[in-house]
Amino acid sequence: MPTTAPTVTLAHGAAMPRLGLGTWPMDDAEAERVVAEAVGLGYRLVDTAENYRNERGVGLGLKASGAAREDLFVTTKFNREWHGVELAAEACERSLDRLGLDYLDLLLIHWPNPQHGQYVEAWRGLARLLDAGRVKAIGTSNFKPAHLDRIIEATGVVPDVNQIQLSPLTTRPASRAYDEERGIVTQSWSPIGGQGGAVREHPTVTALAEKYGRTPVQIVLRWHLDLGLAVVPKTTSAERLRANLDVFDFALEEADVAALSALDRGEGEAADSDAFGH
Repeated sequence: MPTTAPTVTLAHGAAMPRLGLGTWPMDDAEAERVVAEAVGLGYRLVDTAENYRNERGVGLGLKASGAAREDLFVTTKFNREWHGVELAAEACERSLDRLGLDYLDLLLIHWPNPQHGQYVEAWRGLARLLDAGRVKAIGTSNFKPAHLDRIIEATGVVPDVNQIQLSPLTTRPASRAYDEERGIVTQSWSPIGGQGGAVREHPTVTALAEKYGRTPVQIVLRWHLDLGLAVVPKTTSAERLRANLDVFDFALEEADVAALSALDRGEGEAADSDAFGH
């Protein structure tokens, strides 16, 4: 039997795998191949977005995998043009059509876009979709505590997940503490620090890889898990797909978790969601 990630129970009851497959910037053809391969290896969570332009490929890959729909956890996200109560419903239906699915496990507002000023209405729309059963869980992506305050105060509905840019170089302690206090699961995107090798090649990371007999990426993924985070690393390599999932049979010592957290360069390393978004 392939390894599968343990799950965390979200606020509205869905069971989400703590580690899944990120799919940006795969195109449809690559997503179809990699998703099918990943599910065969034991991945159950696949993360996509309208803005990635690969939902069709992700859906074809899920179908090709032969896995039962109820065994899969599919996340997607929508852009600011759908920030509205009815618009969010339309965004959901369009994503479902591209994915070839009849419900989503998790739907996220991709960016708050505060200048656009409609993310509260988008959140109202997500709450309706949750009530209607079109989605099993709802959440946010790239929301700061101030953005989360607004949607929770306006609706009384707390997100299941807040997906944010987070790595040992960008540890986001204020966001993590806010989410934990409210029962929101923090999910890390760009968990290894993006395209450059600054995290993988950092002497602290390579020393720990040697200590534990693991790859640098496995050390970093285990750091996320030991902090109680969920994580969606992206890779297109079968070897790395296997390695990324093979992180549930060890844990880092507390001092080593702290040493990795000490690499933090501050909030300035993360994309500023007050200024950037789509």
